[in-house]
Amino acid sequence: MSRNPANREQFRPEGHPTDHFLLTTVVGSYPKPKWLNRAGDLSEDPDSKFDADDLAEAHDDACRVITHEHERAGLDTVVDGEMRREEMVEFFAERIDGYEFNGPVKVWGHNYFDKPSVVDDVAYAEPWLVDEFEFTDAVASRPVKVPITGPYTLANWSFNEAYDDSEALSYDLADLVNEEIEKLVEAGARYIQIDEPALATTPDDHAIVGECLDRIVAGVPEDIRIGLHVCYGDYSRVYPEINDYPIDEFDVELCNGDYEQIEVFADGEFAPDLALGVVDAHVAEVEPVEEIKANIREGLKVVPPEKLTVSPDCGLKLLPREIAYGKMANMVQAARELEAELDAGEVEVPATTSGAPTADD
Repeated sequence: MSRNPANREQFRPEGHPTDHFLLTTVVGSYPKPKWLNRAGDLSEDPDSKFDADDLAEAHDDACRVITHEHERAGLDTVVDGEMRREEMVEFFAERIDGYEFNGPVKVWGHNYFDKPSVVDDVAYAEPWLVDEFEFTDAVASRPVKVPITGPYTLANWSFNEAYDDSEALSYDLADLVNEEIEKLVEAGARYIQIDEPALATTPDDHAIVGECLDRIVAGVPEDIRIGLHVCYGDYSRVYPEINDYPIDEFDVELCNGDYEQIEVFADGEFAPDLALGVVDAHVAEVEPVEEIKANIREGLKVVPPEKLTVSPDCGLKLLPREIAYGKMANMVQAARELEAELDAGEVEVPATTSGAPTADD
């Protein structure tokens, strides 16, 4: 099902110069300024006078800088680049009762992950992201998107020492995510993205993710945009099942696979909006505008323009900052040029996409 894809229109900038509108956004993470990493090191140095208040100020400054950088690139919706977060599971586990940490585990090569353990029933103690959102919203002149690590990933990327199985843990965590979204909506958030990278690695559990999403959106007004981001994997194992998910937008990572899987979704039945990665988050080169425009047109094989969101493939935090910015700026320029070409009737839109009206209807 699709909750209410019409809610994307609220993110069209005032005075947008074209009739067509391709919503531009980012998935979430963004390269941290080098001085922020230095500030983090200083705050952990017992011989340094740099304390927790100084680090909080550094985080605030970094959030301002990156939010404004997103706006300068021209994005329609912005994120603070997750400047206050180090890792997508640890950040939330630190804020959820029932989790504890016992030290890092090796995940690949020389990389380590501070994998948490669930040692008791999980519970919601205090808001996780409300302060972060309110700060960014006050800084931004454009709408702010809030990425949240989803319950299925929070369950599967943790040691489970308290529940009978990860399914039961996922459902309890989904109820907590619902509670957090209610707090965010009260604070003014309009665009929430649920990140479920674990679904790409264990796609047979798509029904569990569907039940989690039912719990997550319970009572959330339909004018609040709910997106689901799933990193690269075999999407044929979760489609068409994702058509039954109560989301407005499904965000996929296809650019780094040269869109070999785009046909998975091009059956004319794709229900939610498509958020398509059109620049590769794993390549430290800025794609030319014309190449990005060709990538955007891949999305038109699945949905009409009014159901297409344009974004990077995934979070950009591992790239050099100037490369990340260049990718965003070129991505926005490509979207704006393609909008004008759509208005002029210069771009063919397949008539079979999603049974939805095309630009000519």
